Amino acid sequence: MKIKSLELESTVLDYSKFPRSGMPEVAVSGRSNVGKSSLLNTLFTRKNIARVSKEPGKTRTVNFFVVNGKFYLVDLPGYGYARVSKVQRESWQRVIAGYLRHRETLSGVVQLVDARHDPTRDDLMLFQRLIDAEKDFLIVLTKADKLKRSQRASQVAALRSYFAGISIGPAGGKDENGEPFEVPFVFSSAVTGEGKDVIWKWIAERI
Repeated sequence: MKIKSLELESTVLDYSKFPRSGMPEVAVSGRSNVGKSSLLNTLFTRKNIARVSKEPGKTRTVNFFVVNGKFYLVDLPGYGYARVSKVQRESWQRVIAGYLRHRETLSGVVQLVDARHDPTRDDLMLFQRLIDAEKDFLIVLTKADKLKRSQRASQVAALRSYFAGISIGPAGGKDENGEPFEVPFVFSSAVTGEGKDVIWKWIAERI
């Protein structure tokens, strides 16, 4: 997708203050330090539109980016970050849970998981929330440049074990019945740009 215009419209944590334009939205979600900001900068072909930090928990609001004046790409707060108060963590969880369940303009979620590790308990809880809310989601396995081919295969096998009974496979692929996978995934790297075009294609299909 060609980015003709990009604007950070609002940074809020109060659900009542979320934009009400009616434009479709795709959210980007993931645990703290999974690489959300790096992915956004890669997608936007910008260096610092989303702040990158070695310190987890940098994104602490819901950030609405207007892309080409047609849709929002929504940067959600990273979850699982321990170095904030329990009250703050619970506030983030309520906002994220409410957004995923009730936001009518939400068309899909790009869910990030660190490719080097198995999904965390928080990741699995988020997967379940997405399934319960009946939201389309794409699993993006970040930092893929750090993995060998054999490690990638192991990571895919582990993912499939978490989604027993649900078809999971590469984004854009088909299952044995010729249908798109219910849970698609793609390997991604902010270093090499791997996965960028696939992610944009998935987003474009939902807006």
